[in-house]
Amino acid sequence: MSSVPKRLPVTLTEEEQRALLAQPNPRYPTGERNRLLMKLMLDTGLRLAEATALEWKHVDLGIARLLVEQGKGARDRVLWLGDSLIEALEQWRARQAVVCQMPAHVFTTLKGHQLKHRYVQEMVRRYAKRAGIGKRVSPHVLRHSLATDLYRQTGNIRLVQKALGHSDLSTTMIYTHVYDSEVKAALRSLRSTHLAAQEAAAEQPPAAS
Repeated sequence: MSSVPKRLPVTLTEEEQRALLAQPNPRYPTGERNRLLMKLMLDTGLRLAEATALEWKHVDLGIARLLVEQGKGARDRVLWLGDSLIEALEQWRARQAVVCQMPAHVFTTLKGHQLKHRYVQEMVRRYAKRAGIGKRVSPHVLRHSLATDLYRQTGNIRLVQKALGHSDLSTTMIYTHVYDSEVKAALRSLRSTHLAAQEAAAEQPPAAS
């Protein structure tokens, strides 16, 4: 049985994810692009390098498929897109074609250049702070959040491994520890709340007859 890692990955709750995605202003091209980039990472678990390197030729909106070509360790993998993500990608592609004259990459500057990693890192950090999230949020935290949510929903660690593109299952196992720690905290909270309610009831004076 594997031991619990000393440090579990930082993840975002569903409420924090919604707050983060609410920060960019989609009225502006950069706001729409930034929101889509964060949503894509939250919904698919793409690494930062994979997201910035993503090209339109690897996105098939007709069958809701995204190909991660030569990701870390040169292992290609296929990911599937939800309806809301497909709609957001379609809208961005139409707008990008006007603003940047349809560059090869999905996420670009207004001049059509590929986004730099530092820009994305600072952008995510800035939006997280604006959303009032008291955690150190990075693009990799978005990937951690997807992995944890996926394991929580399915209980299938090998499915999570495949989605993340991990070659070694032991790398993915950390998300089982995240889930275990959540269960532990919930049970402790439940027991504490139950005991507090019992103590409060015991302190109440008996009702007058």
